[in-house]
Amino acid sequence: MTTSRIGRAWHTLTLLVAVTALVLQLYLVVSGENILDSSAVTTARPEQVRRYFSYFTIQSNVLVAVSMFLIVRDRMNTQVFRVVRLASLVGITVTGIVAAVALPPSPTYTTANLVCDRLLHVVVPALTFVGWAVFGPREKVTRDDLLPSLIWPVLWLAATLALGPFVGWYPYPFLNVGTIGFGRTLLNCAVIAMLFLALGGLALWADRRLSRERATMSA
Repeated sequence: MTTSRIGRAWHTLTLLVAVTALVLQLYLVVSGENILDSSAVTTARPEQVRRYFSYFTIQSNVLVAVSMFLIVRDRMNTQVFRVVRLASLVGITVTGIVAAVALPPSPTYTTANLVCDRLLHVVVPALTFVGWAVFGPREKVTRDDLLPSLIWPVLWLAATLALGPFVGWYPYPFLNVGTIGFGRTLLNCAVIAMLFLALGGLALWADRRLSRERATMSA
């Protein structure tokens, strides 16, 4: 099996794991078996579904699935792919880092919930990062893609903060204006934005470095 075929198989596996985890988690929400947070006990099902799609983890996994699908289908010659690829890579990396540092799984999770949590927060981030580092595709990110890749996280932050006061809910404690205050929340948003920009720039630099090393090895 050639490296490209191994890479395609790896990206296909990542796609399947991401889609499976997303669908299973949504099924648990719709069926009422999943409690996203303590307030969900008294929250209507449509609102629980909306909250499901409001989580950064869910959105980053969706973007990973989209980028993997485009890679597997060999549809990589557009800026849309490059932006989605970079945004998904950075987003899922942030998901893995934050989950490891600040968001351990709830002790009240059922077995199914715990499986979903580990797939979405650990397995998909690991598969995505390793797949990018080892298999590429290389030279699919440019400086012109860096700022457009920030559109999604900025819009997510803006929508989260705008909707929070009306629905009385925030997906993460570090964005809960009612608990930590507006100033602290804005500071956290600034840190998140800088982290995205830094990781995006690092991904751009690493992609070029890996491309040069591969070209040198092939020479």
